[in-house]
Amino acid sequence: MLVTIDVGNSHTVIGIYAADGLVHHWRISTNPQRTTDEHGAILNTLLQAAELPIPLRPEGVAVACVVPPLNRVMEQLSERYFHCTPLIVGPGIKTGMPILYENPKEVGADRIVNAVAAYERYASACIVVDFGTATTFDYVTRRGEYAGGAIAPGLGVSMDALIEHAAKLYRVELVRPREAVGRTTMGAIQSGLIFGYTALVDGLVNRINKERGEDARVIATGGLADLIAPESSTIEEVDEFLTLKGLRLIFERNRR
Repeated sequence: MLVTIDVGNSHTVIGIYAADGLVHHWRISTNPQRTTDEHGAILNTLLQAAELPIPLRPEGVAVACVVPPLNRVMEQLSERYFHCTPLIVGPGIKTGMPILYENPKEVGADRIVNAVAAYERYASACIVVDFGTATTFDYVTRRGEYAGGAIAPGLGVSMDALIEHAAKLYRVELVRPREAVGRTTMGAIQSGLIFGYTALVDGLVNRINKERGEDARVIATGGLADLIAPESSTIEEVDEFLTLKGLRLIFERNRR
């Protein structure tokens, strides 16, 4: 049994792998102020609801964390509640993927993990679009090298900025509008966010493919991927658990 933990800026996704694959998964809010014991209390509640043994004693724990204050918390969580030292993705960890970034230490752990999982799936040039607090675009060459990518404000961040700086605009539900030409303020905001964001995604993917001269496969992940993917002409597939799959692959590569 393997525990995988993806700590993002907004949400933390926990997955448990057994012989049959991913058997349990949960999504909780990320709170940099939450202590190890608070995380442990939440974890025990989730494990109990899933009728899993407490304490759980997996063969390993793999973590990707982009919130620096929580790195130590995840380490303590693994040691106290899972009784093992975690594999935390970062410098010195074997990923099996060359990193072509000018400073590899600058690349978020989740971006590398996603790239590893996507290349394992396609074994060809690919682009990962991860819809999180930021929307990231990560390009992997046909030789399996992480080449870099692009970072844009996420949909939620874009809405927050719009509401904060435009006095007469207000928060709307992030759903597909009926048409691009909104006839209400709500419809107009939804059109700008959903259709405008889809154009951003397709435009960047097409520009990357043109620049690199390769017809890369495109896979999306993250909380809002299911909202944008149906409108996109470039996203081929959505995989909600791409990061967890990448963590499992990297864990296996580091215990050989």
